[in-house]
Amino acid sequence: MRMPILAADLAPISGSVIALAPTSGSVIALTLPKATHPAAVYLASLAVGSRRAMGQALTVLRNLLAPGSAIAQVPWHLVRYEHAMALRARLSETYAPATANKILAALRGVLRAAFGLGLASADDLQRILATKGVRGTRVRTGRAIGRVELEKLFDACSADTAAGARDAALLAILYGGGLRRSEVVGLDLADFDVREETLLVRGKGNKHRVMFATNGTRRALAAWIGIRGDWPGPLFCPVTKLDTIVARRLSSQAVLDLVGRLADRAGLAHVSPHDFRRTFVGDLLDAGADLATVQRLAGHASPDTTSRYDRRDDRARRRAAELLHIPFGRG
Repeated sequence: MRMPILAADLAPISGSVIALAPTSGSVIALTLPKATHPAAVYLASLAVGSRRAMGQALTVLRNLLAPGSAIAQVPWHLVRYEHAMALRARLSETYAPATANKILAALRGVLRAAFGLGLASADDLQRILATKGVRGTRVRTGRAIGRVELEKLFDACSADTAAGARDAALLAILYGGGLRRSEVVGLDLADFDVREETLLVRGKGNKHRVMFATNGTRRALAAWIGIRGDWPGPLFCPVTKLDTIVARRLSSQAVLDLVGRLADRAGLAHVSPHDFRRTFVGDLLDAGADLATVQRLAGHASPDTTSRYDRRDDRARRRAAELLHIPFGRG
């Protein structure tokens, strides 16, 4: 039964949590099967690499809309414009603009699924889609990896072992192609064209692009494949402590852990897999590659995203700041 939810039903709990519930204060439990539940339908429509992130976004929304319930119990089809505006306000207070907008995108995606399932009206959907994103900027997180640091990371890969060969090839892919973790672990041996020296990369939104595996990247891949063997399947696999290759796909979390271990072994400050992507874009722009080309190589949907990795603007601002004379500490 469809139950109306009014703005007055957005009752604060302990002054901090928004509860989307009928006036009785109880959460509406949906009895829809998984195949026709808006959240399940929305997540199923996403590329595999995006499901985890948007699932986490739905968890944030669940905690605000119906704390203590499961995502499948949230009455997504009853969310109205006033609820979306209340959510936007709370998210803007709690998260950086990019994170808040990602969570709002998940909300819009679920409501589109609810409309497609005939659970929400076009009028309600259009009102919520008209909700503006959160505006603002934040100082960029992460860091660029210096050339000496990069050399130390490769030196940290154990020589003459299967694990070391895999680790070096993985680093070469992260830096040489600027791939995301999900893209790296999604690679298969068949994606590597030895003759053309290319890798077929499956990016966000099921968009494919080509990575050029040249010079050191090609050599690192050849060394790993020579140890891995030519059996069909995932390009990167787990390796046991006994240096035995396990014929299954490496996980995204394993890539994060692997990079962290190599950074510790190399005596470096925190390094994340995405720092290689930042460095890939920044180094290409520093070398004179044009923004449009780097955008395509990185698989960014917008040049604005690529430009956020551009370090040249930071250096220009530093040079400008150094033009000022501060009369302090004079002898």
